[in-house]
Amino acid sequence: MKKSMNKMKVGVLFSGGKDSVFAAFLAKRKGHQISCLMTMESQNSDSYMFHTPSIKMTEIQSNAMEIPIIFKETKGEKEKELKDLEKLVKKAKKDYGIQGVFTGAVESVYQSSRIKKICDDLELKCFNPLWKKNPEEYWEEIFKNNFKIIITGVASFGLGKEWLGRKINKNHYNELKKLQKKFLFHLSFEGGEAETFVLDCPLFKKKIKILKGKKIWDGNSGRYNIEKIKLIDK
Repeated sequence: MKKSMNKMKVGVLFSGGKDSVFAAFLAKRKGHQISCLMTMESQNSDSYMFHTPSIKMTEIQSNAMEIPIIFKETKGEKEKELKDLEKLVKKAKKDYGIQGVFTGAVESVYQSSRIKKICDDLELKCFNPLWKKNPEEYWEEIFKNNFKIIITGVASFGLGKEWLGRKINKNHYNELKKLQKKFLFHLSFEGGEAETFVLDCPLFKKKIKILKGKKIWDGNSGRYNIEKIKLIDK
């Protein structure tokens, strides 16, 4: 029994940001078969559970990885959205035979506990490979594994309009560390200080090129709307 639990068919709760993509990367590295990606489309930009910027672009990422993706819409109402998530996971279990779920949860007990309960109810294993991961070590792994990431949303003092659409290289990361020490936001953006989108990583058979995007700024926060992208050879 133990041997069969080591490697299994899994689904990944997928937003297109660095955490869910890195969780997928770790699932593959551990030898699991990623049978599908599962994406929630929330109508509530302030959802307690789900990332919203660029969420419709996850289909392009699934094409880049050549992994199927399934979607479920939700109004994003607190707690009620969990019923929609359960339906999505149940569909993944039925259609793709998943035995476990990988998430990009880092520190949110609210998120992780609720996902764990859904998995328990559906008799699925729940994996949170980034849980309580040291932010600086995490970023080092991101760079080491050649993840190409842009910022698609900011909502923190210290992070202004100039960060929207910016690719995070090591120089920008060093700048982020200085800002984090001054403004005390979470370096992994776990508190919603920023949202990200992955353009390339080892899972991608092709990489993503942004052809058109637009910055939208509203007082102390903003987002970068990706309007047109395409896949190109690596």
